[in-house]
Amino acid sequence: MEPLELGVLYGDGIGYEIVSASVKIVSAAAAKSGLAIDWHVLPMGLDAIKQTGSSMPAETVQALDKLDGWLMGPHDSQSYPKQLQNVRNPSGELRHHFDLYANIRPAKSEPYVKGVVERADLVIYRENTEGFYVDRNMYKGIGEWMVTADVAVTAGVFTRKAIERIAHAAFRAARERRKKVSIVHKANVISLGSGLFLNVCKEVGHHYPDVSVDDYHIDAMCAHLVRRAAEFDVIVAENMFGDILSDLTGELVGSLGLAGSINASESKAMAQAAHGSAPDIAGLGLANPIGMIRSSAMLLGWIGKKHKSQLCSTVERRINQGVADTLVSGVCTKDLGGTASTQQFTDVVCEKIEEAE
Repeated sequence: MEPLELGVLYGDGIGYEIVSASVKIVSAAAAKSGLAIDWHVLPMGLDAIKQTGSSMPAETVQALDKLDGWLMGPHDSQSYPKQLQNVRNPSGELRHHFDLYANIRPAKSEPYVKGVVERADLVIYRENTEGFYVDRNMYKGIGEWMVTADVAVTAGVFTRKAIERIAHAAFRAARERRKKVSIVHKANVISLGSGLFLNVCKEVGHHYPDVSVDDYHIDAMCAHLVRRAAEFDVIVAENMFGDILSDLTGELVGSLGLAGSINASESKAMAQAAHGSAPDIAGLGLANPIGMIRSSAMLLGWIGKKHKSQLCSTVERRINQGVADTLVSGVCTKDLGGTASTQQFTDVVCEKIEEAE
């Protein structure tokens, strides 16, 4: 296989620490497996604003278009200059530009991490291009307006095309798991928009007779996840509901810092942890890099499926096993009850990868 061409966008806050950790661990697993990777560092976020005046320069987007995928750190758009706060944030811009319609966020209980729930093993398929997220649901501009100084109007957008493709992605995933899809909606109140999401997902389900289907209102699903998370397999939801639920499930299985995530279309994918930039701990060595590491592993797995590359799949497995072996050994960051710094945790994961068969 030709060397992989992967982008590196450090982002803001703890981004540099966790993305650097991920690059080091992916490189270790790739070297162990015989996979060559060429890394391309590209500007994004506050550093990009200082250099170019834009949080997501056109040159970065153009460069990403030529790569196999990329690692993207979190952004702290609230700290951006005021004139940039009413445009798409860096993540929203890339999801919109590359039509990364599927945000895939697993959550799994682990014996070496204390969680609120036990035996959970689910994955959320979040529609990523429209819904109630106004920074990406319009062709140009954003989907909200100030009618007067005291009146704001926000639009939610639901289209058959977007719903069908995220539903197909969820049902295909379920076929490789436990063959169950749960649709999350609020059709009892948002009868047209959320109702369309529910009905189209059910229609798609008819193409997968081997997969069972049920549906829940978003508020009920939150309660069910706390009470019986182990019963769910694949959850499909619109943009905002999927975002909220995946943060919830991340905490339920131990920590949002554990939550891996990729944003993907058929042709492009980016690794991006589910959590934010945590500027309050940036530079202190306290950040848990596992979410970003697992996101990077998911990216290698996605590339492996796309190119039918067993080598990429092997790298994904080595990364995840290295993290698991490190946690089993008792090494973890402060949020998980440990004392390891970001760098110390990273170094141990690399050691575990090197020691493994």
